[in-house]
Amino acid sequence: MESVIPLVVFAMVVLVPLVWYLAVFNRFTRLRQHLRESWSDIEVELQRRYELIPNLVATVQGYAKHERDVLHEVTELRNRAAANHGSVSSQGKDERNLDFGLRKLFAVAEAYPDLKASVHFLALQQELSLTEDRIAAARRFYNGNVRDLNQLRESFPTSIVASMSGFDGGEYFESTAEPGPVRIALK
Repeated sequence: MESVIPLVVFAMVVLVPLVWYLAVFNRFTRLRQHLRESWSDIEVELQRRYELIPNLVATVQGYAKHERDVLHEVTELRNRAAANHGSVSSQGKDERNLDFGLRKLFAVAEAYPDLKASVHFLALQQELSLTEDRIAAARRFYNGNVRDLNQLRESFPTSIVASMSGFDGGEYFESTAEPGPVRIALK
C-alpha cells in the first residue's frame, strides 16, 4: 500500500496536468482547423460572386452604355477583391467596397426599365442574391468559429496553453457596413 502512494502522487502531479494540457492543445488544434475550413467556405462563395459580376456588368452595359464610370468602378472593385489574399480585415474592406459598388450598379439599373425587365438580368440578379445569402451564412459560421477560438484562448487556464503553444486568436470577417447581407431587391 505504501508503494502505491508515490505512484498516485506522481500521477496527480505529472500525468493529470499533462493529459489536461494535451486535451486543451488538441481542442485548439480542432478549432484552428474549423476556422480554416470555414474561411475556405467563404472563399468559395466569394469566388462564385466574382464570377457572376462580369456577366452582370456586361448585361447592364448592353442597356446602359452611358454609365461607363459605374461599370468600370464595379469591375475594378471586383478585380481588387478577387486578387486580395491578405488578412481577413483587408478582405473585408475590399468586400465592403464591392458591396457599395454593386449597390451603385443596381441603382443605375433602376433607371432602365428594359434592363429591369430583362430575363437574363433578373436571373443574374437572383443568382447574386442567393450567393450573397450564402456568403452571409458562411460569414456567420466563420465568425462563430473565431468567437469560440478567441474565448478559449482568452479564458483562464486555457490561455496558458495558448500562449505556450503559440495559438493566435482569429479575426472576425465583416464584409458589409451594416449587419447582415446586402439585400438586392428582386422585382
